Amino acid sequence: MTKIKNKIRIFLMLSVAAVAGQCIALAANELILFDAKSSPVESVIRQDVTLEIKNGVLEVTTGLENRWPGIQWNGNWNLENKELLLVVTNHDSQEMSLHCRLDTPDPSAKEMGNTYTANATIAPGETKEWRIQLPQFVPVALRDKFFGMRGTPFGMNLPSKESTFDPKSVSELRFFVNQSNAVQHWGLEKIVAVAKEPSAVSAAPVDRFFPMIDAYGQYMHKDWPGKIHNDTDFKKAIDKEQADMTANPGPNDRNKYGGWSTGPKQKATGHFRTEKIDGKWWLVDPDGCLFWSHGVDCVTENNAVTPITDREFYFAGLPQKDGPFGFCYGSGNWAPHNYYEGRGPYVTFDFSTANLKRKYGDDWRQKFDDLAHKRLQNWGMNTIANWSSPRIYQMRRTPYTETLNIDAQPIRGSDGYWGKFLDPFDPAFRDSLRRSAERAARTSGNDPWCIGYFVQNEISWGDETSLAVAALMSPSDQPVKIAVVDLYLKAKYAAVEKLNEVWGTAYKNWDDLLASTAKPDMQKAKSDLEACYTLIAEQYFRVIKEELQKACPDKLYLGCRFAWGNELATRAAAKYCDVISFNQYKYHLDDFRLPEGIDMPCIIGEFHFGALDRGMFHTGLCPTESQEARAAAYRRYLISALENPYITGTHWFQYMDQATTGRGDGENYQIGLLDSCDTPYPETIHAVREIGKIMYEQRMKAKKTE
Repeated sequence: MTKIKNKIRIFLMLSVAAVAGQCIALAANELILFDAKSSPVESVIRQDVTLEIKNGVLEVTTGLENRWPGIQWNGNWNLENKELLLVVTNHDSQEMSLHCRLDTPDPSAKEMGNTYTANATIAPGETKEWRIQLPQFVPVALRDKFFGMRGTPFGMNLPSKESTFDPKSVSELRFFVNQSNAVQHWGLEKIVAVAKEPSAVSAAPVDRFFPMIDAYGQYMHKDWPGKIHNDTDFKKAIDKEQADMTANPGPNDRNKYGGWSTGPKQKATGHFRTEKIDGKWWLVDPDGCLFWSHGVDCVTENNAVTPITDREFYFAGLPQKDGPFGFCYGSGNWAPHNYYEGRGPYVTFDFSTANLKRKYGDDWRQKFDDLAHKRLQNWGMNTIANWSSPRIYQMRRTPYTETLNIDAQPIRGSDGYWGKFLDPFDPAFRDSLRRSAERAARTSGNDPWCIGYFVQNEISWGDETSLAVAALMSPSDQPVKIAVVDLYLKAKYAAVEKLNEVWGTAYKNWDDLLASTAKPDMQKAKSDLEACYTLIAEQYFRVIKEELQKACPDKLYLGCRFAWGNELATRAAAKYCDVISFNQYKYHLDDFRLPEGIDMPCIIGEFHFGALDRGMFHTGLCPTESQEARAAAYRRYLISALENPYITGTHWFQYMDQATTGRGDGENYQIGLLDSCDTPYPETIHAVREIGKIMYEQRMKAKKTE
């Protein structure tokens, strides 16, 4: 067994208190929270499960009544600077997702702000050693020094007003599964809290912690494989990558577009299109070859731009603004949900372009652009996806997608993470989209390398009544509100008195309804609100489809990149999109389905995984334990996508890591195929190559749609 198992064997020699919530200190700061060999089953609090201890394993059988069937212990544990180690077995023939939740006692905390959660995917029949990294707080002496980034060198965001979780005072520990249609069986041997190994991330003394970022934008107080220590390391990195690419050539069964040259041929139209073949959706490239979009977002040189205003003390060796790297300075004002929001313009420095100049010399742009295409082809990728540089994709050596934006008034009663929802009944909505489409037509409308267009990104669709409620809570001159009243409510009820009977309202006339910004009774108005939601959603997709069809009739409308959605929004998209797009930050797509009755091609616009073993401070939205685990997660995700009959491609977010100290909104994620010094992550690239070589055969074997 592994070190974890060996350590657990040592722990077995020690006695364990039988009362729930009690534990015995081991070798300084190590604790056993539960041991099935010595703790009675009565010590476990159960929620819709049956329990049995058998052969030193707590066997858990979940019920079907509760949404979160599982087990729990109550206690008072100090888990500061510790991690949990446990061994779990999935006894079923289906993959299981097991969740862990720790609570700090704080009844005033909002939206589970006093909790910390983690989860693990366990394969059928697998016995998994699960290591749960608990969050650690930044030392008090440094807390007011960290801002403008989501992850710190200590691996956790700073405590906020919304977050009251404190690892020094954990009162509840739970393990549970999400309710399914079938009983689930799993086993738990032991839960051990062990002291974390000393981390080089926080090794620097507090009084000498700053500066913490070197001239290359890297964290100074840690070393790792591939780190750039001086300019000569760039030449070594170039030689190493070239040798790797030579030793590992790309797939040899691809045409110039990256389509399947040896696969079954289809009708060639000179543009990308979709086709359902043998129960599975595909893209078809301009030459008629089957095409599955294996791509990456943000293929551009400036992924590691970071604000430096108010944080100059972070950085060692920032170059002079009037020197050869002066072009890397800039300014920004985009800062949602972050320190810089509302503070006006801030000064930025672009470590990624500075490193490219150091690495490739004065002609770094040409070398970087050329290498981007060579890399993707070598890795078995075939799509330059969203947010990429036109300078690169307009070289027309790799198929690409574009994104069109819209400038129109928002629905004033709406809200959302990235902003308010635009009013699709506002005449400016159509006019703006027309201008965007006509601009695109001039550069890519007839370009065979262009797959198609996304329009907007991760807009706030809310629940199945939200847009209708937002319209009714808007002022009387809001175009969508006028449309809801004229096109639906008047058409259905004719007289406002009839609407009043159903909604329990007292509007004197239709103008009175328009003047009101009150929220309707959600129960009484629910069916009407859902109908109005559909009216709004269909108007949104219809207008976009009509204008794209006029300007770029040969290109695919790839949708809005749903990050949050619902069935009504998806059904509206299905009526007008050629391909429905989803940003899916999950560990696999086994459960990805469309609403009943919809059979459409889909594409994944964003996904990623990250780890904290290469000097970065935040994993991104899907954490993994290491670069090896990150690579394994990539393989798992891509296989699940290839085996899903609806999905026609996946686009990794993003090409290069974000800045160590964060972009304008604070994101500082380890999510690149390259680090910010333009060095590929070898473990992940190996996984990308593996998938790239087998993806067409794997797709061909996928199950059919019903």
